[in-house]
Amino acid sequence: MILYPPAKINTGLNIVEKRTDGYHELETVMVPIPMYDVLEIIKSNHFEWKQSGIPVDGNTDDNLCVKAFRLIQSVYGIGNVYLHLRKQIPMGAGLGGGSADAAYVIKGLNELFSLNISTEQQEELAAQLGSDCPFFIRNSVQLATGRGEQLSPVHINLSGHHLLVVKPTIHINTRQAYSGVHISGDCGKLEQQLSQPVKAWKEHVKNDFENHLFVLHPELSEIKTKLYEAGALYASMSGSGSALFGIFETAPKHIEPKDCEVFQFIL
Repeated sequence: MILYPPAKINTGLNIVEKRTDGYHELETVMVPIPMYDVLEIIKSNHFEWKQSGIPVDGNTDDNLCVKAFRLIQSVYGIGNVYLHLRKQIPMGAGLGGGSADAAYVIKGLNELFSLNISTEQQEELAAQLGSDCPFFIRNSVQLATGRGEQLSPVHINLSGHHLLVVKPTIHINTRQAYSGVHISGDCGKLEQQLSQPVKAWKEHVKNDFENHLFVLHPELSEIKTKLYEAGALYASMSGSGSALFGIFETAPKHIEPKDCEVFQFIL
């Protein structure tokens, strides 16, 4: 079985408050984009994990894909598998690749072993692995609240728009990003703001991480400026960064920010 876990972007991200459990209450709309990892799952007599593509540091047992397999095995008693992840979505970028990989392990195991786990149950299982993981179970545009795991569908039509994703060499640790985040307290406005034409988002739709991280890393602010200079209708950092994106009505002008990877898609 071959699966293609996608990346996502955040169109708007409001940090509402710090919760008593240590997490932050937030409001964001997540949009899947056509940037993919590749995940292979095959039944096997013994468990085997392989990773290729972009190197992933850390212990194998700490990998979200391995954790997802162990979770499903412990709950449903499934047999072993061979898991191979080809990592292509940049990490430390706010694009959600690791969360997507874990969610797609759950989806893949559900199909491979005919477990008949409902979508809602898959989301509950995914939430045990990470706040963004449940989003990728349905893999559609959704409003995320709570710590990101409470999801509801949102209609945003970006079909036909061009997307430019810029990933600088800066790696931003999510925990570090939250440690200095600006808490705006804004809540309940994002869905209405995003119902406006994309060209109106620039004035109303924000990412609360930018205030803090743009001071620490001024080059991120410079990339956002370049995206607007290239004709973006809307530009923002995705999640807690460091990737930024621009949404364009037509094919964008070519930009080459220093020490950055640039990816271009049609939505």
